[in-house]
Amino acid sequence: MINTDFARRQMVQQQIRTWDVSETLIIEVLSRIHREQFVPSGFEDLAFADTEIPLAHGQVMMMPLIEGRLLQALEIEPQHKVLEIGTGTGYLTACLAKLAAAVTSVDIFEDLVSTAKSNLADADVENIELLCMDATAELPKGQFDAVAVTGSLPTFDTRYIDALKSGGRLFVIVGDPPVMDARIITRVGENDWTTVSLFETNLRPLINAARPSPFSF
Repeated sequence: MINTDFARRQMVQQQIRTWDVSETLIIEVLSRIHREQFVPSGFEDLAFADTEIPLAHGQVMMMPLIEGRLLQALEIEPQHKVLEIGTGTGYLTACLAKLAAAVTSVDIFEDLVSTAKSNLADADVENIELLCMDATAELPKGQFDAVAVTGSLPTFDTRYIDALKSGGRLFVIVGDPPVMDARIITRVGENDWTTVSLFETNLRPLINAARPSPFSF
């Protein structure tokens, strides 16, 4: 039987720390949240592995090292309100909720929302709102200090910047396989933002995400 405490420490020390995640608070959160409680039944032995974990509907849990980079890049503060696009099993939602004042998380699949709600309740995470919603068609009302998009976008969608307050930060992965660009985007004005490329990766796209128009001759 796997020693989960040891495996969690190894995940943090051997995967996440070695991939430029050094913020003490992020390390503490990833060390405290029990990732094994959020993976699908039968995948507990892979909870701390350097791999994506398959979910229903062809979705996946992101690799732990990408989750660590995401959390660090958003620079979440205790008073912040966060929007998460793609709830999945609720693991990243729990991490965000430990850092922020409140998290609104949306997923297109009702069964994933239901599973996440149960997982988060079992983990005593309460400062969250879970919604079943297609984020490529609509977003929750209001603006947020941080937005995390957990599926890739073949074409960047500026609506996610519109959901940010001034000074807010967006984590998003843009492009097509096999190489995509993970970015942190900061809103600096009504119609202005800055973009920093963080790393290259490959992640499945959001369901119904817009794609570039094909070339015509």
